[in-house]
Amino acid sequence: MSHLELDATRAWLSREELDSARERLPILYVDAVPVRVDERGSVVAVGLLLRASDDGDIQRELVSGRVLYHERVRDALLRHLEKDLGPMALPRVPTSPVPFTVAEYFPTPGVTPFHDPRQHAVSLAFVVPVAGDCAPQHDALDLAWLTPDEALAPGVLAEMERGHGVLLRQALGHLGHPV
Repeated sequence: MSHLELDATRAWLSREELDSARERLPILYVDAVPVRVDERGSVVAVGLLLRASDDGDIQRELVSGRVLYHERVRDALLRHLEKDLGPMALPRVPTSPVPFTVAEYFPTPGVTPFHDPRQHAVSLAFVVPVAGDCAPQHDALDLAWLTPDEALAPGVLAEMERGHGVLLRQALGHLGHPV
């Protein structure tokens, strides 16, 4: 293994270690808004995951996950996109990705629009074009490709908890879509 490769077994915390860390310090995450683009680079569809929450509610979410110790942000993005969209998604993550925003998730509701009852987390949020075949993976129940206007419909945004609807609006606004 080269010095740049990640040894996931050494970088992963046990459940107890993660719970202890979450009580003491912010955890770094990445959020990704997967998009399909046309030949001019305009967004024609946004990919939203459908998941069951811990309390059994069905909700829409963006691709999201932790950055591991000694893992580059770009590698974390690729890992989470493959985990949620499948190995044939073919995400086009730039060599040096730049987030469109930074989201601060707090365990206390109302501090910011972003809420995670488990922890204080800081997430770098990216728009990532995908070119391949995508299928829901891991614990995702479904993956829906919606036009930007469909994705911004009040009913769809109401299905997005923890602030993911806010991130979606920010992403599309960043790309010049009227929100």
